[in-house]
Amino acid sequence: MHNLTELPGNATSHNSMSVIIKVCVVIPFFCVFLCCIAVMLHIFASHRQFLDTSRYILFACMLINDTLQLLSSVLLFLLVMGQLKFALVYCIPLLVVSTATFQNTPLILATMSLERYVAIFYPLQRPAAWRSDRIWMIILSLWLISCIFPIIDHTIGEHDPTVNVLSTPVICKPAVVNSSPTQRLFRAAVFVLFFAVVAVIILFTYVRILLETRKLRQDQVSVSKAMHTVLLHGFQLLLCILAFTSPITETLIVLHAKWLPEDIAFFNYFCFVLIPRFLSPLIYGFRDQTLRVYIRKTFFCCSNKAKLYGRGKVQDNLSVP
Repeated sequence: MHNLTELPGNATSHNSMSVIIKVCVVIPFFCVFLCCIAVMLHIFASHRQFLDTSRYILFACMLINDTLQLLSSVLLFLLVMGQLKFALVYCIPLLVVSTATFQNTPLILATMSLERYVAIFYPLQRPAAWRSDRIWMIILSLWLISCIFPIIDHTIGEHDPTVNVLSTPVICKPAVVNSSPTQRLFRAAVFVLFFAVVAVIILFTYVRILLETRKLRQDQVSVSKAMHTVLLHGFQLLLCILAFTSPITETLIVLHAKWLPEDIAFFNYFCFVLIPRFLSPLIYGFRDQTLRVYIRKTFFCCSNKAKLYGRGKVQDNLSVP
């Protein structure tokens, strides 16, 4: 998993001010992300028409998945920053959730592209699995697939017999828990497989929609929107792939700047893990015209309530003798 849990664990090399700055950068950023996601999920839960559309159900699933990914990732970040040690029985579930949600994102993107493909080519005779009341079966399958590989990763490792899973405290990061060459090779193969398959699916759906545009008798506007949506999923996939560019950025930073290893790792984590996870759902959410209208109404309603509350406070203060 390419996140900050791979930071070096030498506590003496950390400057306390540097740690405070990093935490102060990550936490507000994460809180803003949670607020935006909470607004979108509230809109989905409050309006039935979103839950009756497969596309919005998949998008809500992506929001929940990215929220879990960032929750686990930020929690691991704080644990590493604080150099807190605890037993493997608590560490492994965190790493499994972080890795599973990381792998699940490209799978959801591929499914969303296929959903647009099915909606364009089979508008009247949509397969049962892609209907809004059956799409949950596909979502559960995606979660099952994404969870199997992290579990296998932890089972094939060579565990130190001196380490007690229930009591021995360790720093919770893959470099400590999953350090065998077999596990590193397995993770690399899984990541390459996941992203290669998803890239082929997105490319296939985009090319098929592009080639069949003139043959379809449907509204050309809807077809054009579907093409742009699939292209957006490709961009989202590119944002996810940025997490694997850390070796390149580390090399460039070392050549042009004398940064500490933990600072380089934090830079990669913030730029290539946090920011893409933040931008991906927001770009898709604010791009959708229907969802954008409800988001504006929600923020407008909240701002009006805040103004009314402020006016009420002022009037109460004025009325007090």
